[in-house]
Amino acid sequence: MPQPTPPYRLTPQRAAVREVVWEARDHPTAREIYLRVKARQPGIGFATVYRTLSLLVEHGAILELRLGDVARYDANVSPHDHVRCTACGVIADINVPLPASATQRAAHDSGFDVDGYELQLLGRCATCRTSSGGR
Repeated sequence: MPQPTPPYRLTPQRAAVREVVWEARDHPTAREIYLRVKARQPGIGFATVYRTLSLLVEHGAILELRLGDVARYDANVSPHDHVRCTACGVIADINVPLPASATQRAAHDSGFDVDGYELQLLGRCATCRTSSGGR
């Protein structure tokens, strides 16, 4: 199925950044995306990658996630949540919908109009659990 025409000029550099993010399953950082794009487009600069990521986020083509201390990017723009390993930092998509009563209570307790939520669960991935003896 062909992708819709984006509302911005799709240069070869922008297309390469978009493709790298869409192909990624590991929620890469801007630096990781830059290194992957550079392998395809050797002349690309980090500033171009960073500006393109901002443009893609602005237009809803990708998500910028603040999970931990660095921004990561996700091509899955549908509502979903994340689990992050506190040992190695790996991030995985999960779908753990909260009951409506949770957002209603949050609205009541905070006085905010709650329009949605982002859930981040923390723990240890299988690799880190195994390497630390199950602790």
